[in-house]
Amino acid sequence: MTREAIDTWHALLTDEMAGLTQARLDEEQARRGMLFGERPLCSVLRPRFLTPDQYRAIRAGTETLLGAFGRAHRAAVADAEFRRQFRLLDWEETLVHDDPGFASFSPTSRLDAFFDPEAGSLLFTEYNAETPAAPAYMDVLSDVFLALPVMGEFQKTHVVHPIPARPGVLHSLLAAYREWSGRPRELPRIAILDWKEVPTYSEFVFFRDYFQSHGIACTIADPREVEYTGGRLMAGDFHVTLIYKRVLIDELVDRMGMDSPVVRAVRDGAVCMVNPFRCKILYKKASLAVLGDERNAHLFTADELKAVSAHVPWTRVVEERRTLHRGIEIDLVPWIAENREWLVLKPNDDYGGRGIVLGWTVGREEWEGALRTALETPYVVQERILLPREPFPSMVDGKVAFIDRMLDIAPFISHGTQVDGCLTRLSTDPLLNVTAGGGSSAATMLVERR
Repeated sequence: MTREAIDTWHALLTDEMAGLTQARLDEEQARRGMLFGERPLCSVLRPRFLTPDQYRAIRAGTETLLGAFGRAHRAAVADAEFRRQFRLLDWEETLVHDDPGFASFSPTSRLDAFFDPEAGSLLFTEYNAETPAAPAYMDVLSDVFLALPVMGEFQKTHVVHPIPARPGVLHSLLAAYREWSGRPRELPRIAILDWKEVPTYSEFVFFRDYFQSHGIACTIADPREVEYTGGRLMAGDFHVTLIYKRVLIDELVDRMGMDSPVVRAVRDGAVCMVNPFRCKILYKKASLAVLGDERNAHLFTADELKAVSAHVPWTRVVEERRTLHRGIEIDLVPWIAENREWLVLKPNDDYGGRGIVLGWTVGREEWEGALRTALETPYVVQERILLPREPFPSMVDGKVAFIDRMLDIAPFISHGTQVDGCLTRLSTDPLLNVTAGGGSSAATMLVERR
């Protein structure tokens, strides 16, 4: 079905139609401020299509896996020895002891994965449990695609449905605030918190306008410009009762320290913060290693173990130990050294593709140097997966070109338990990371024949 829908869309994109569609896409992105830094968010002329059945399969696999993440998080909070598997820093260890005032370990999050409908595979490579970007971007981009010239022709034969993500974020924030405050009818006063120079600032504007459209007071605030005085966190003259935290916790602490107004206000219980400090446990890339490590199998249900086996590539923290790979015992470090063609090294706590080494793209000497680094500072090793590809149209020298691009699928998570919408990123670079400077985002939409 998706292949038929793609072929139909592409057949409609004559050079003339593609030119009209590109012009409209450019105008809309400029008018709405749909920018990642200074770059337009989307540079292709087709959404990513999923059938309803495919989306249900993605939701089912994701939500079962979230049950395993929940069990791992509860065990980590309760047991310091188990928590060591996540390789928290000393200051992170201090903060995870603070009760955030609500039960969800990460109310709004995102799992990054690769979905190959032809192979029937869904493989998760990272859990962005701390500051998941792009729900508002995807909603606004879907709205733009629904009004493009080619969409009008396509909808004569197909029905296209957007998959809204912003409502999931809103309901997650409101549920956490109700639990934290104990006042179910009271609306929060939200501050979207991050550095004002970040490239995702335009998304904060989309969220602010969305919250305000639902009668919720909201401002965008830089952590350097807030004050904690008289038991109230203030952004200028705006009293903040809920922080929608988009700033990374380690950047907040590194730049401003543990005694910053934000950290003190949260720890004093003067403001609710989503996501809480405890989200750092699962944000660590070691969380995927914890799920798949044979030492931890007793924590999970049979269905969760099945989901981990089906959907999580083999992952381990890099350390001197013996472990199992596909049921066979290996000496981990020498085995990593000898199998670079099928392995990836990732820092335990970083983003934007920084520090990642793809073994098949480097020589033996560089790989061994990366392995030495991985033994000195927390890293994980993960088995390589083959990245799915789809042709996407774009304008090249005034003509439409259909170029195969690698693509991921990143379900947005609400309440720590359910899928509400998806991010799709495209690239010709195997890192597939927009922050790292390559690729494009694409709206993810459901498609059916009329």
